[in-house]
Amino acid sequence: MIIKGSHVITPGRDCGIVDIAIDGDRIVAIGSGASDVGEVFDATGLIAVPGFFDIHSHGRGGADFCDATDSSFDTIGRGKLADGVTGFLATGLTRPEAELAEICRCAVRYGERFARGNGESGARCLGVHLEGPFFNGEMAGAQNPEFLRQPDAAFVKRLVAIAPVRKVSLAPELEGAEACIRELVAAGIVVSGGHSAADYDTFERARCAGMTHLTHFCNAMMPIHHLRPTMVTGGLLADDVYAEIITDGVHLSDPMIRLIVKAKGPDRVMVITDAMCAAGCSDGIYELGGLKVRVADGCARLADVPYDPKAVVSNVAGSVALYDACFRRYVRVTGLPLEEAVKATSYNQCVSLGIADLGEIAPGKLADITLLNADLVPQATIVGGRIAWSRRQLR
Repeated sequence: MIIKGSHVITPGRDCGIVDIAIDGDRIVAIGSGASDVGEVFDATGLIAVPGFFDIHSHGRGGADFCDATDSSFDTIGRGKLADGVTGFLATGLTRPEAELAEICRCAVRYGERFARGNGESGARCLGVHLEGPFFNGEMAGAQNPEFLRQPDAAFVKRLVAIAPVRKVSLAPELEGAEACIRELVAAGIVVSGGHSAADYDTFERARCAGMTHLTHFCNAMMPIHHLRPTMVTGGLLADDVYAEIITDGVHLSDPMIRLIVKAKGPDRVMVITDAMCAAGCSDGIYELGGLKVRVADGCARLADVPYDPKAVVSNVAGSVALYDACFRRYVRVTGLPLEEAVKATSYNQCVSLGIADLGEIAPGKLADITLLNADLVPQATIVGGRIAWSRRQLR
């Protein structure tokens, strides 16, 4: 297949208006008149960027990964295509081990259906993200406190035996956290700090043990204080740690987004949605991890917890954001050129997780590409070299 005449943007490089040649599921060439062999898609006037990779989301379209059903995985996977997302980590919540194990089984079966469907059934599932259950109860937020537990690498490894767990979020101040971090990192699992009251020194010990991510940075963490440095302080200072940010306009103010990007640089920031099942749905009452959530005016809040603007951890319960909207806000707020901004949508995620064949538009890479219009609204989503979703016919 040839994608003809799009403006190609890849991390660190504006390639201009060129053609993208695809053979099978791989990109084989980029350039004007790269080839005239194969099916041609006219992408004139569109911007081609690496497909978005949402490493932290819980659901979409009324479905939640914690439903642990094939139909919910399919609903989420197909829905994400319209947001420009070509890959995701199925993100769990603080739930019993048996339920998390079933999520892992669903992820494996979804991957099998994806392989049979040649990428046309939905975005690709690149593994599992365990957001919990190893969290500080005082910082649990919308995580169900009933199922919290101490860090336990054996618990994670039992799930890894079912499906690839790429990432584990935990509170580094909990007893046994440092040993758990070391064991998980030795097993090739990325560890991320989150739902935590850790101070700066605790963060530093966890970083030295191998923790390289921070989960929805600033949210469910102790805020910055000029005399009592926290994990947020450490995250801003550490050049080797990646910060996930939810750029939905609810979780972070615009000045805070600019501060994070100024401190971290575009190579260490990752845009996420942290979307719950109400993403893409109307306002109403929903459920997140067994907790009742009220969605109104673009914000999801725990229905049974009053809003306290002075609380360190608010009653916000994930987001209802779609990935492309988060990307547009990120570009607008930071003012970064697109070749720098797109690092936060897939490239940084892939580098940090050790995924070598995604995140760039370059020969040899998997052909997961999102086509945007001038307003950065998705027009087509290409997964594995096939048009998996399109707003209009591109031929």
